[in-house]
Amino acid sequence: MKVWLSASVEETEAIGRELASRLVPDGALLLAGELGAGKTALVRGLAAGLGVAAGEVQSPTFTLVREHRGTRGSLLHFDLYRLAPQEVAASGFEELLLGPGVKAVEWPDRLPFPLPGAWRLAIERVGETRRIELREANDGGKG
Repeated sequence: MKVWLSASVEETEAIGRELASRLVPDGALLLAGELGAGKTALVRGLAAGLGVAAGEVQSPTFTLVREHRGTRGSLLHFDLYRLAPQEVAASGFEELLLGPGVKAVEWPDRLPFPLPGAWRLAIERVGETRRIELREANDGGKG
């Protein structure tokens, strides 16, 4: 387990850049945290660490998944907030999540299946600071 404290969006993005090397080429990161906690900021940093052009990463809330190709790897960014587990199961996302590229999944509690080898990252607001905890998912990565 590793814990960071972030006092700004820039610090959260820097943590994402640091994590990119752990996830290349085909790792998965399950991001938990309330709305506005900083999940997408962390994914922007992760994308930067993969060589994705700045400004490309936005929350995929309405499109559900966005694919980004960088100079050091590809990134699939999922936002499952608007889906129920049965909708995720019917979406075909399992094939994408088990396929090539780095995967970042916001709202992983909606996943109806495990992601073997996934890392779990929880972002919690503590006043104006964010507490960011990374750990290996002991249950195979489910939710």
